Amino acid sequence: MPILATQLRSDADVIALRRAGREICRQLGLDVQDQVRVATALSEMGRAAVATGTADVVIAVVPGTPQATLRAEITPDVAFVLDGDSSDGGVPAARRLVRDLEIEPTGTRVVLTKLLSVTARVDEASLARVRRSTAAAHVADALDELRVQNTELVRTLDELTQQKEELRRFNEELEETNRGVLAMYDQLSSELEETNTGVVALYAELDERGRELAAANEAKTRFLRNVSHELRSPVNSILGLTSLLADSHLDADQAQQATYLRESATTMLQLVDELLDLARAEAGHEDVEPAPVDVARLLDELQGTTLPLLRPGVTLRTSCPPDLVLVTDRRLAARVLRNLLANAAKFTDEGHIEFRAANEGDLVRFDVRDTGLGIAEEHVESVFEEFVQVPNRLQPSVRGTGLGLPYARRTSEALGGTLVASSQPDVGSVFTLRLPSLPSEASSRPARAEVVPQGGDLGHVLVVDDDRAFASVIVAMLQGHAARVSVAHDASHALALLHDGAADLALLDVRLPGTDGPTLRSRIREVHPATGTVLMSSASLPVRDDLDGVLFLPKAGISRDNLVATLRRAKEAR
Repeated sequence: MPILATQLRSDADVIALRRAGREICRQLGLDVQDQVRVATALSEMGRAAVATGTADVVIAVVPGTPQATLRAEITPDVAFVLDGDSSDGGVPAARRLVRDLEIEPTGTRVVLTKLLSVTARVDEASLARVRRSTAAAHVADALDELRVQNTELVRTLDELTQQKEELRRFNEELEETNRGVLAMYDQLSSELEETNTGVVALYAELDERGRELAAANEAKTRFLRNVSHELRSPVNSILGLTSLLADSHLDADQAQQATYLRESATTMLQLVDELLDLARAEAGHEDVEPAPVDVARLLDELQGTTLPLLRPGVTLRTSCPPDLVLVTDRRLAARVLRNLLANAAKFTDEGHIEFRAANEGDLVRFDVRDTGLGIAEEHVESVFEEFVQVPNRLQPSVRGTGLGLPYARRTSEALGGTLVASSQPDVGSVFTLRLPSLPSEASSRPARAEVVPQGGDLGHVLVVDDDRAFASVIVAMLQGHAARVSVAHDASHALALLHDGAADLALLDVRLPGTDGPTLRSRIREVHPATGTVLMSSASLPVRDDLDGVLFLPKAGISRDNLVATLRRAKEAR
């Protein structure tokens, strides 16, 4: 049953509706602001309806769990205007006052809903009391309603004044906070600038230290290299003299002393050789000459050279798959493995040594595993440092300089591999060498200044490329097609070769140190106009007016057929 059902015909009815709506909200426990909002929304919609006709209004309470809902339905005989400015009143103003408005798209009905408090009493007796109070409020005169509205306006004005004062206070606090933030920002900016200045200075100092360390390392390497060379000759002389002494007539004491002298000189020569090898490895001067290596045969040879070094009772086991082939520098790889086996033999006084080789993806893995003294975990990496020897009970009976393992690691890196170790005291050590297969010997050895294939219709071909390995590949491709191939690695070298004898064709790399390929081409055409030229590069041909129509080969796509065909075209176009 509705709390209020009425029809709006005049402004007096609208005033009565406002008064009744506020009373209903008050009786149902809504706060003052919600009372004013709902009453004002009802009066705004009622005023809009009366302006064009009449309207029926029904206000009721809809029970619900856990909250009941106040529902007011307004049905005008002329549809409401739904759009417009809220200052014009009507439905747009009501939208701003209350959230829950259900509006028919045609504007013929508007339903206002408002959730009541869970404590609101909506039993029949309470609703009957609300109806009586509402009826009394509905029949009160307009003057009373005006007085009530004035009271509401005064209260609202007081609230706005209070809010304005709070807003002013908040603004002052915000300004104060902003000033503090700006001061803190200035301080942080100043400190950050100082820190950045310090960081830049630190980086500059680190760069300087880095250059100093690089220079010191270079000086150390040069010193080791020079001293090693200077010491080798006198040590060899000492060894020769001790041999002469041993062949002369010496008594037992003298022979023993000569033996001591020879052993000391041999140890010193070993130290000199290791210093020279280490200096060469550090400077990157190891000449790597890859070739196919039969790994099983290499293991057999290393086993034969290691067996005399073993202590009594220690055995050496080898294991390798048949037909295992590795393309590497056999001499350097054998030197690294021999070093590992010699170390294992020195520090294994009982048990065995295992020497294994196996495929590991694209690599070949070598393991030297022993049951010797082992190394504490904190000392494992230090054995790869120069002149470091970990103290142990067998040290007095073995000779060493502390340079073998550092050299072995640097040499393994020169071969493109890695050398790592793991160990446990009184259990043993495992040294693992991993080596990849390198490009074949033809593509890794430095190109000779001149190669002379037999026969060929291309005549004399000059190949100019600073990549020595790639130049060797080109030379191999020209086998049987060129009567003669000259190789240069820069422009000055190429012009010097042409000065000795003109070439029929010149194959030039675009990117050369100093004078680039296109510039060298122009010089060759000036001095030797009869020489045909072809450019090649790993990148694309530069866009230049003087290169229009030039023959060009991308390095990535060069094959024997297209190389020979392009050179023949260049020879025909001379």
